[in-house]
Formats: sequence, structure tokens, C-alpha cells
Amino acid sequence: MTMLLFITHGDNISLFYKILCDTLTKCILFFYEKKIIKNIISYNYFYFDNVEAKQILDECLDLGISDKEIYKEKYESIYNALSLYCSEHHSIVLNGFINFRLENYKKVLDYVADLCVNNFLIEKEYYEFINILRLYVNSKESLTDYIHLVYVNNESILLDKNKNIIQTDDKLFDAKYLSDISFSSNDYCLNALLNLLPQKLYIHLANNYEDEFINTLKLIFENRVTVCNDCDICRIYRMTNNVATKE
Repeated sequence: MTMLLFITHGDNISLFYKILCDTLTKCILFFYEKKIIKNIISYNYFYFDNVEAKQILDECLDLGISDKEIYKEKYESIYNALSLYCSEHHSIVLNGFINFRLENYKKVLDYVADLCVNNFLIEKEYYEFINILRLYVNSKESLTDYIHLVYVNNESILLDKNKNIIQTDDKLFDAKYLSDISFSSNDYCLNALLNLLPQKLYIHLANNYEDEFINTLKLIFENRVTVCNDCDICRIYRMTNNVATKE
């Protein structure tokens, strides 16, 4: 899209320039940004296939709108460049201006693209890790009927079928199943479950809240998982730990 605008003087020059720069800034953000980011991804991250590139592009566009700081930085970089240009020139060819006058704006988009690519790679690694563990779980024979996992304040407690606590420290379990993806203090709980391979895993949510770790367990153990938040075990650990449930 090529636009040629002629700037004429009115009674309130300052207001005229302000409205003009605001309009052109929003025009660039709305009509040109997608193409610019697409070119950045195509040039700097050419090793992604079309589906992956499209996913990264969509994330860049979403982040550029949802993140108020990033949007503000984009808007101001364009607006300031336009304000300076219009104060020195009486006409503007928008395509040429975008190609040669928006270096700071394109740096912001480079940052956004880099951030989204990193997030994409982390998520991709995460799901590859999940798939490996899921394959492992489905390929091995279960060593126990069922295990209770009590989740209290982001901490895991494992109980056997007699409701005795299962120790999950590194002295009892070889940590060969842990990866670079960290689940904080729940690492050894995951490792214990991968060693014991229960036929059923009952997850008791004392806080009535599923976070990333619980979702990860559900992805790995799939139909072996049953989630509970209002049985005797849930209520006992809720009372003894004095926790409030999350709606």
C-alpha cells in the first residue's frame, strides 16, 4: 500500500501535526506491522517451517497488543519519528518512510520476534519432554496399584495405598528422569512417580487449584490420573496446613 500525503497548514498547527502523527502511527501499526514482523521472521528465523513461522507471527502480533509497555514503545518510536519528519518536510511517502525512517520501531519488533521465538522453542522443548515421558510411562509395567499425590501450597506429598508418606528425596530415587525443565521442589515427586509407575494416580488439590506442575502430570499420566478436591485426604491436609481454596 502506497500513500502520498500533502501536509497543509491550518489555524492550529500544533494540533494538526499531533492528529496527523497519531493517525499515521496507528495506520502503520494496523496495516504494516504484520508484514514487517513476517519479513523479520522469514529473514532471521528462516529455519522454521510455514506452520511454525505462522504460530510465531501470531504470538508476536498478540504480544504487541496485549503487552502495554511494548505497545507504548512501538507507538512512541513511530510517533516521534513522524513528528520529527513532518516538522522538516511538507509531504511524506509512507512506504519510503517505513522502509528508511523507522529504525527504532524495527528494533522493538526485532525484540518482540526474538522473545516469541524463545518462548516457542521453550514450549516445543517442553512438549517434546512430555512426549518422551508419556512414551516411557506407557511402555513400562506399573509397579504399584495406586498412589495419592497431595498438592498443598505448590508442594507435593506422595502417599501409598495405606496412606503412608513416600519419601521422594534423591537418596531414595535415581534422578535419571529429571530434565533441564525444572518443576522446582516437585522434581523428585515426578521422578518418584516415574520410578513407581502407578496404575492410578489420585491427585488431591488442597488448594483446589491446578498449576503447571499438575497439568504436566495430567499430560504425562493421562487416563491414569483422577483429580480430587473434596475427599477426606483433601480436607485433612487443608486443615492441617491452614490453606484457603482457590475458586
